[in-house]
Amino acid sequence: MNQLNTVIVGKSQQVADCVACLLAGGHLLIEDVPGVGKTTLAHALSRSFGLQFSRVQFTADLMPSDLVGVSVYERGREGFVFHPGPVFAQVLLADEINRASPKTQSALLEAMEEKQVTVEGATRALPTPFFVIATQNPHDQLGTYALPESQLDRFHMRLSLGYPDRAAERELLRGQDRRDMLEKLQPVLTPADLARLQQAVSAVHTAEPVLDYLQDLVSATRSGRWFAQGLSPRAALAVVRSAKAQAFLSGRDYVAPDDIAAILPQTVAHRLVPVSDAGRGAVEQVRAMVEATPLP
Repeated sequence: MNQLNTVIVGKSQQVADCVACLLAGGHLLIEDVPGVGKTTLAHALSRSFGLQFSRVQFTADLMPSDLVGVSVYERGREGFVFHPGPVFAQVLLADEINRASPKTQSALLEAMEEKQVTVEGATRALPTPFFVIATQNPHDQLGTYALPESQLDRFHMRLSLGYPDRAAERELLRGQDRRDMLEKLQPVLTPADLARLQQAVSAVHTAEPVLDYLQDLVSATRSGRWFAQGLSPRAALAVVRSAKAQAFLSGRDYVAPDDIAAILPQTVAHRLVPVSDAGRGAVEQVRAMVEATPLP
């Protein structure tokens, strides 16, 4: 986290959330306007974790085969040979994912959920670990397609970097070029280290009253008072894993109710649509719901 904060200045909370997402074994969606450091953050994450990295620039003409690969006839072998696509990497950076067509976006569904892809009837396993870090431009920008709900539900967290404050921006203006810094970044972890950390996160204790609190929050999303449609069990499981990672990063071996409350907006807001008369965005509506739900 210290290394990441030297590259992405003034965004320590977002950096911590990104690390928590990867420790929880989830996929990450970073949504913001162009030029605030989304792609740089994804590069820095993969380098710091020592993971094999692949980047795909999503465009309107990107085809599913451009992602997963294709079989090509080779005369020397007298048969078709599969050429794997960029999805066969430990970290796939799906840059500007909402500029691709829904058909191409759907090619990622199996990979994100089951860590495998099926091409021409054959199922092929993806590397371990496998993370998708996707960047997304705001929906009101030209040439963007809204991600379908099934795609959004497979992202563990959605974050927004936002503009830097004045001091952080001054450091950017005075400092070294970010591309040069990325080239010099050295891995501080190995994939084996990451696997051990993820096992430690899974072992973090979650007491029954904390699970009661989470179920109260999930029930509130399904009541119709706050959101048009409630959270799925998959989303509730994602909150548990996120809260465990949050507690682990705080140096604790147990989840506190504050961990649930702190990580909830990043983990569930992209899965929810506020009721029509709310007058608030999904993140603000989640925070209002948390404030209205009593702590155990």
